[in-house]
Amino acid sequence: MKRINFLGSPMDVATMEETVIHIEKNLSEGNFLQHVVVNVAKIVNMRKDPSLADSVKACDVINIDGMGVVFGARFLGHDVTERVAGVDLFHELLKMSAEKDFPVFLLGATSETVKKTTETVQHLYPKLTIAGYNDGYFWDDEETVVRKIRESGAKLLFVAITSPKKENFINKWRDQLGVDFVMGVGGTFDVVAGKVNRAPIWMQKNGLEWLYRVIQEPRRMWKRYLVTNTTFAWLLLKEKRKIK
Repeated sequence: MKRINFLGSPMDVATMEETVIHIEKNLSEGNFLQHVVVNVAKIVNMRKDPSLADSVKACDVINIDGMGVVFGARFLGHDVTERVAGVDLFHELLKMSAEKDFPVFLLGATSETVKKTTETVQHLYPKLTIAGYNDGYFWDDEETVVRKIRESGAKLLFVAITSPKKENFINKWRDQLGVDFVMGVGGTFDVVAGKVNRAPIWMQKNGLEWLYRVIQEPRRMWKRYLVTNTTFAWLLLKEKRKIK
């Protein structure tokens, strides 16, 4: 995979297929991989949050999630063919894990949501071994949860906690988790459990998932996306002027 630097963030230019092959190869060889996806909000927030920036830069695989980043990278001259959406990669890796008999651990969301997610993925991938699961409300006793993950025998860990908590948690405990692969999946469990709907395909392909989320949760989302999208556009224009 080719690594580029985009607005101060490293990221890997890769297709979904290339990403899954790379992860499977390293898992088969017993190599540890710390994975993260970057989108517009994360790139903007990395510039004002050094801990988040350090956590992202420490990752072995940094996929581009979000058409805004794809379009922005192309605008600055990078050859980016597609995005690798976190929720789609989650399903691809579960499918691969079921085929290869790699146990997985699901961490994050509410107790109800993570339980429903576990039931759903077990139904979708009957051969999948789920080594364990835990909700995302454990901040008063992180060590106990880390020990639970380590003792579960899981090979892959998926962390569905909001940014930057998930990135910083993964980076802090990576050497004690006992897994070979760990990936932050944000709100993926909410989608899998049926609590949140994904945007229509045409909106996904045209970088309008943010608008779909604003329509679903206007009071909570409008200001966040107004600020991050405006800041991102300004950063792109500034960088474009430097290139010229």
